[in-house]
Amino acid sequence: MNRALRAATMGVLLLSPVALTACSAGQVAQTATQNRDKVGPEAAVGDITLRQITLAHPQEGLYEEGDSAELQLAIVNGDTESDTLVGIEGEAFDGVIVSGQAAAVPTTPGAAPVATTPATPTTPGAAPQTTAPGATPSPGAVPTPSVPAAPSTPSASSEVDIAIPAGSTVFLGGAGGATVELADLTEELTAGQSIELTLTFERAGEVTVQALVATPERVVPREEPFDFHHEEGGSESRDNEQDTETE
Repeated sequence: MNRALRAATMGVLLLSPVALTACSAGQVAQTATQNRDKVGPEAAVGDITLRQITLAHPQEGLYEEGDSAELQLAIVNGDTESDTLVGIEGEAFDGVIVSGQAAAVPTTPGAAPVATTPATPTTPGAAPQTTAPGATPSPGAVPTPSVPAAPSTPSASSEVDIAIPAGSTVFLGGAGGATVELADLTEELTAGQSIELTLTFERAGEVTVQALVATPERVVPREEPFDFHHEEGGSESRDNEQDTETE
């Protein structure tokens, strides 16, 4: 009887490390697929990965209906061929206004940044006339002074043209990158809320993502804490003064 009990006990002890090892391996496999410590939603289409998709925090703490919101995200092209972002659209805004020049940061360490095609919107117009070298004006001709064209105001559109070089990351929004404004919001937005938008790439295709309104970067100052002990001390002093006057 004692031999059978000892044999069963030894069997349990020998099998316990195997069971614990299997459970541990299962936990590691699960946590390996989780994305931790990420700011903003993330999405992918083809070889294009979108990271930290956010809207800049509004200066007044709230986007009113009709305001414009700055879109901020990182576009990673893991392909060996370049791609182009050709469209940004959604039901929560009327269109986008792109300004500035996007800079692509190579994913290969030590490589120099690559400047992409300027994203400033242009308005089609007449080409300037030039005079051939050595040509002289005809006798009696009165030179006509050139009048500079008035700068055109960019209009909101769903079409954009932002190059995403191969093996590079392009940052939109923030310092040093192209600015993308979502114009004429159709609803109020505050920190923590999100809107849906669709990005279209020339090669990778379309992807629909959620853009989250970012929280403020600065710390909101707190008011001075209320000193309950000071208030109690003041009450005791006033009570003592009243007792002295009564005596």
